[in-house]
Amino acid sequence: MINAAIVGIGRWGQRLVSSVQGTSDAIRFTAGATGRRARAEDFCRAQGIDLRDGLDDLLADPTLDAVVLATPHTQHRAQVEAAAAAGKHVFVEKPFTLTRADAQAAADAARAAGVVCALGHNRRFLPAMARLKEMIDGGELGRVLHAEGHFSSSGAMDYTADHWRASHTESPAGGMTGMGIHVVDAFIHLLGPIAEVTAQSQRRALAVDMDDTTAMLLRFAAGPTGYLGTLAATALMWRVRVFGSAGWAEMHDTERLVTRRTGAGGEETREFPVTDSVRAELEAFAAAAAGGPPYPLPLDQAVHGAAVLEAVVESSRAGTPVAVPGID
Repeated sequence: MINAAIVGIGRWGQRLVSSVQGTSDAIRFTAGATGRRARAEDFCRAQGIDLRDGLDDLLADPTLDAVVLATPHTQHRAQVEAAAAAGKHVFVEKPFTLTRADAQAAADAARAAGVVCALGHNRRFLPAMARLKEMIDGGELGRVLHAEGHFSSSGAMDYTADHWRASHTESPAGGMTGMGIHVVDAFIHLLGPIAEVTAQSQRRALAVDMDDTTAMLLRFAAGPTGYLGTLAATALMWRVRVFGSAGWAEMHDTERLVTRRTGAGGEETREFPVTDSVRAELEAFAAAAAGGPPYPLPLDQAVHGAAVLEAVVESSRAGTPVAVPGID
């Protein structure tokens, strides 16, 4: 059992805590800090969390093994570096950072300090994702040709102007930082590095200062093509589909995998058990921090995901294809 602190106790910070608090044998939250203290006091009292004045207070506490960051994206690099300097393991909500340079600096700091740095892409922990990965790696889809993904929701329609996500600074290219980055990570996990992106992004429905309609074409380093869409002002949608010479397979929502074989009959659908993927990622982090198996999202892939995000933002502004840095 490791003792952790939660930094950032808004909606998602509370979701992280609630997924494990009082029910996990791997991790518990004993302290926390947040920018809007008054909004978190009742929650922390109910969860047995000692609410502190800030990150520095938490990092100076010898009873804490780790910190979990559910904070604005622009703060991640400095917070990871500070945690590493204090010898604390650190779990970071996605996106890792908004630029490859910041991601690399954060990863280097964690490695130099010998602490675990884990990135929160919970969809890697879904059984349907594991099966899709198994199908690709085992050649069941034949030669992979193309991938497509989509992650959208209406969440941004409830943002007020003072919400930290409601700006081009924290949410460049609209839904990419909150949603699309999950599909990017799925693509990296399933098919390897992304070499080039061509993106467009615009605001058509939102009142706040962020885009709501973002789309991009992708080229993978291994050869396949792909495309991705993320909208911040429509009904919920999650899907990842991979096409190969022997057929295609699609994750539709989080527990359903649909396949169709080349030359065969109709579609086949497999339903998987509902999985608390947030709990799963935190317990995998705790296991790695306690000296167990490495966290299953390598830091090199976390850095690459930030590089892809940066390239998407650059392409959406320039209107031209952008090569993803760090690809040999």
